Amino acid sequence: MTSSPTDPTDSGATGGYLLDNARAEAGERFVWLAELFDGVTRGHFERLGVGPGSRCWEVGAGGTSIPAALAAMVGPTGYVLATDLDTSWLQENDGYDVRRHDVAADPPPEPGTFDLVHARLVLVHVPDRARALATMAAALRPGGWLLIEDADTALQPLACLDDSGPEQRRANRIRNAIRELLAGRGAELRYGRTLPAALRAAGLADVAASGSFPVGGVACDRLEASTIRHVRRELIAAGLADDAELDAHLAAIGAGRLDLTLAPLISAWGRAGRMRAGGGQSVVVEGVEP
Repeated sequence: MTSSPTDPTDSGATGGYLLDNARAEAGERFVWLAELFDGVTRGHFERLGVGPGSRCWEVGAGGTSIPAALAAMVGPTGYVLATDLDTSWLQENDGYDVRRHDVAADPPPEPGTFDLVHARLVLVHVPDRARALATMAAALRPGGWLLIEDADTALQPLACLDDSGPEQRRANRIRNAIRELLAGRGAELRYGRTLPAALRAAGLADVAASGSFPVGGVACDRLEASTIRHVRRELIAAGLADDAELDAHLAAIGAGRLDLTLAPLISAWGRAGRMRAGGGQSVVVEGVEP
């Protein structure tokens, strides 16, 4: 879930994460991102074998939905750690531990012990992505899974796939303006498609990936509206949109006249190698012991 992977400074400043956790709109975005993508993410958890007794690290957790879902899956014999730079939206009494952690700068918590490490919509915003991936991979036990889910906004950059009318074309202009702001803050808009190669470069085996993106519906509308409110000041300050244009866009969303979509969410996973007796690492193949 969207988190604050860089310093959670005021997003009106020159640097920092554009969609930081500090504003009320972040909580709205967490709700609608959960509605849109939690089913996809939970399906990956189940397929990768998360269950009673599993140890899981949720990186850049942002809100509560994924840590709480993991806690329910692992039960009282398992363990879930939720980390972020800004942990103010997390609730430790929901069955998981909460810790402030910078995945691109801090060492891995409890290295070599986790069955699953997961991050969603985090690394696209982290400047040192390779270091962050290495930190997460180092936290895995032999045979544990790393699951990274990130957007590729360059792969599908439109807000409205059918841009046949002026309201749809305005929505696409505004979406492009937000992409420009994100790129200016260091986001890698083509990152999602690179995930399989990045996981292999981090030393993981059995790497595979899939993609998902919704088209239309209340959750897409509400997410778009909360995002516009979150970055409105920055769009206007950068001369990328004006009040009248943003108000008209929000009105069209509220009236349900737009079939809004998102950038594809690319989910990629890979497995840590298993250590052979006497040293050296072997590849873990599903169903085959090395």
